[in-house]
Amino acid sequence: MSIDTRLQGASVEYQKLQSDLAILVDKRTRLDVQLSENEMVKKEFANLTPNNTVYKLVGPVLVPQDQNEAKSNVETRLGFIQGEISQNPMNSEHRKRVDSQIQDMEEKSEKKKIELAEIQSKIQQAQPRG
Repeated sequence: MSIDTRLQGASVEYQKLQSDLAILVDKRTRLDVQLSENEMVKKEFANLTPNNTVYKLVGPVLVPQDQNEAKSNVETRLGFIQGEISQNPMNSEHRKRVDSQIQDMEEKSEKKKIELAEIQSKIQQAQPRG
């Protein structure tokens, strides 16, 4: 196998590893973001008085919504999200597994990066100096 072929193969593998790593990190952080957003809404609801109007965005239109219904919806979402993140043992195991996959992917990516650097160094050394 020529050094150029090795370089091209290692480069493709490295790009694939980086892509897979980005997908795993996205999966892990998506629920954390949703949790944070819903906790912020819950805090805002705590500041409401019974006379305040709550609106829900439906398409491009803000529609008035019952305050108790809105609070209930946020509580339900929070319960679901928290269950997905930590309360359900299966999901907790899933999160640990995703974290482990991320760590494994980072290690593989780093090894591939080192391999790429070594191949590039060999190519530079093999080039005639003028």
